[in-house]
Amino acid sequence: MSATLVEIDRETLREKLERGDQLVLVDALGPVSYAAAHLPGAVNIPPERVDALAPRRIPSLLSEVVVYCANPACTSSVEVATRLVELGYRNVSHYAGGKEDWRDAGLPLEGSRA
Repeated sequence: MSATLVEIDRETLREKLERGDQLVLVDALGPVSYAAAHLPGAVNIPPERVDALAPRRIPSLLSEVVVYCANPACTSSVEVATRLVELGYRNVSHYAGGKEDWRDAGLPLEGSRA
């Protein structure tokens, strides 16, 4: 993992979302998984689409960005977060627990199967 990639835990992320902090939450899973369930307000940017989608979905390189995927074993979020850093995004965090950790804590998801 890139040395510039910072980890964020569930509680810190939940607090940021509840406060209404300005951040872009990125679901790094495929579009079908994203449509089924994602963290509230997340945008979908899978690894193979980072270069095409990031400039539109995260217009400012200074935006706070938090990237997650399914669970700690899922590597898509690391790939996406690392690529965002390579593209010049300066405030990228990785939520390793992902959707599974969020759901297990009883926190809400959005989507067709949330």
